[in-house]
Amino acid sequence: MVQVKITGLATQLNPIKSQLSDIIHSCLQEAIGTPENKRFQRFFCLQPEDFYYPANRSEQYTIIEIVMFEGRSIAVKKKLIGLLFERIHRQLEIAVDDIEIAMFDLPKHNWGIRGVPGDELMLSYKVDL
Repeated sequence: MVQVKITGLATQLNPIKSQLSDIIHSCLQEAIGTPENKRFQRFFCLQPEDFYYPANRSEQYTIIEIVMFEGRSIAVKKKLIGLLFERIHRQLEIAVDDIEIAMFDLPKHNWGIRGVPGDELMLSYKVDL
C-alpha cells in the first residue's frame, strides 16, 4: 500500500497535475512494484498566502510525501528517490532544489484498509523488497 501527497502552489501544480501524477506512479511501479491500478495520490494546491517556503526555492517548490507499508529496503527507497528527482526534473523541468521527498514506512498493523487491519489484508503484490 502506498499513498502519496503532493503539495505546492496552485499556479504551478494545476497545469502539470496529470503529468506529475503519471511520473510519480511510473517511479513507484519501477522502484517498488506498485501495480498499475493502485494509484493513491492527493494534490494540495495552495495559494501563496497558505504556502511558506525558503527564499532559496522557486515558485515550483514541490513537496512529495509517500506513506507506505514497511518492508522496502534502503536500496529500493533510494532508487525511488533517484527516479523521482530524475524524471520530474527531466520531464517537467523542475529544479531538483525545488523538489523535496519524504517517505514514511508504517507497520501494516497501523493501517485500516477495506475493513481490516493492513496486516490481515491479502495483497496481490509484494511489499518486502
